[in-house]
Formats: sequence, C-alpha cells, structure tokens
Amino acid sequence: MKSDLTEEEMRRALFGEPEPPAQALTTTVQETVAELAVMTPVKVVKKNKVSKGFTPRLRVTLRVGNEFEGKMHEMVHEADTLSSLVAEQEATKAARKKFRFVEVVSVKSM
Repeated sequence: MKSDLTEEEMRRALFGEPEPPAQALTTTVQETVAELAVMTPVKVVKKNKVSKGFTPRLRVTLRVGNEFEGKMHEMVHEADTLSSLVAEQEATKAARKKFRFVEVVSVKSM
C-alpha cells in the first residue's frame, strides 16, 4: 500500500466514489406534479364535544389582610378538586399574591 496518497485518493477512500448527479430526479418530480393536480379537496369532519359531567368543587373561605391584627377581609376561592387539603393550599397560594396574612375559615363542598 502506498503511503503517499493525494487528497483526491484520500477522499475516495473515506467517502467512496462521487456519484454523478442523477437526472432521474427531475423526471420523477415532473410526474408527481401531474398526479397531485388531479386530487380533490377533502371536507373536514368536526368532532362533537362531549359535555363534562359533574366536576367536584370545593369553596374555601379565607380571612385575609395586610396588617397584623388589623382589618381583615373575607375572600372566597373555588377549587376544582375533591381534596380539602389541596383546595386549602391553592386558596392560600392565590391569596398570598395580594395579602400578607391569610387564615382559612372553612372548606365546604358545592
């Protein structure tokens, strides 16, 4: 084997022989264009929406305020869950965005 290879020989060894540009591609493209023009548009079928059944909801009543031992406001939060703990956490999280002091008064199902 020769140790002195030219760049072209190295390329052929690594990547194989370069293929001549295929002329068949242009003829197949022309044939497929003629076939595509024949197709007709298809109507879109809409799915009917299924009405939701009963959604469990809990109403959480909170007392909120921004002053320590100051004026408190009552706030109601509705949560879409069966878990009273999750409903309490959601309500407290939502109330903390506006108010500093939050106290849970009650959690009732609707």
